[in-house]
Amino acid sequence: MYFVYIIQSVNYPDKYYTGMTRRIGHRVREHNRHAHEYSSRFKPWELRTYIAFDSKEKAAQFEKYLKTPSGRAFAKRRF
Repeated sequence: MYFVYIIQSVNYPDKYYTGMTRRIGHRVREHNRHAHEYSSRFKPWELRTYIAFDSKEKAAQFEKYLKTPSGRAFAKRRF
């Protein structure tokens, strides 16, 4: 399974990060351990939502969509 996830900064609630992974818990812990330049600036993060996909291609397409203006609006309304 592949997961598309959205995390939100605890200290900067207007900051979100959208990504894709096969190991959701591990990935969120990585964001909170300064493992990535962007996310380390706004830690700690908490998981807001995730969606499971049976293929990497479908997950990648949905992640790409969520990073567009209409995808961000979609996520804001639903998550």
